[in-house]
Amino acid sequence: MLKAMSKPSSKKCRHTGCPIAFTLDVLGDRWTLLIIRDLIFMGKRYYGEFLESGEGIATNVLADRLSRLESEGIVSKRVDPKDQKKYLYQLTDKGEDLLPVVLELILWGATYDPKTAAPKAFIDRLKSDRAAVIKETLAQLRAKKPKESK
Repeated sequence: MLKAMSKPSSKKCRHTGCPIAFTLDVLGDRWTLLIIRDLIFMGKRYYGEFLESGEGIATNVLADRLSRLESEGIVSKRVDPKDQKKYLYQLTDKGEDLLPVVLELILWGATYDPKTAAPKAFIDRLKSDRAAVIKETLAQLRAKKPKESK
């Protein structure tokens, strides 16, 4: 079953042309979105850092999702110049374009989850000045990218 999930089934959505179906084929499971969250907001860049997330992703699932994100052009992987045995993961421009979607998911979840861990100040700012939050977050992400991948 995991093998069947490892490849996006974009044939079906390309047949129908539905953009929601296409997006769900690429991003439609919790682990993919949580990896993207960790890249954007938690500053995670290494495989081991993703494993340490509180949700408890299994190693095989993490490897599959990172590989799928890389094949979709959402995440890039490169050898860490400081430690040739490790890989660094980062969002590509295509991955950064998901920021507004992720922010909307955060806003929706914070609105309807009474146990939300999202800081109130962040949610209030997101509600009052979404454009500034997007601009600042993108600037932070891009500042971490190596110059050759910008």
